[in-house]
Amino acid sequence: MAFEFTDSNFDAEALASDKPVMVDFWAEWCGPCRMVGPIVEEVAGEYGDKAIVGKLNVDHNPNVAMKYGVRSIPTILFIKNGEVVDRQVGAVPKAALVKKLEAHL
Repeated sequence: MAFEFTDSNFDAEALASDKPVMVDFWAEWCGPCRMVGPIVEEVAGEYGDKAIVGKLNVDHNPNVAMKYGVRSIPTILFIKNGEVVDRQVGAVPKAALVKKLEAHL
């Protein structure tokens, strides 16, 4: 299951992680987000021991989204050693997300 990031746990769970992190910025009303959501859950299940894969609801946690300039959703950030190393804006197939995550393992 994908980790649930929030404004209050983001620094500790994403930025301080010793594993690569993939964060899906989404909202319930977003159609493309609903397409990407199950893919993020699959990736979380497959990479749970190698990476932290999670979701951040931008309606409930606007501060992190604002800090990272997330203006369109879904936006997926890839974080390594506390730094954003890649970004995907918009819905893409699972293979595209896995390729980006694998590049940072």
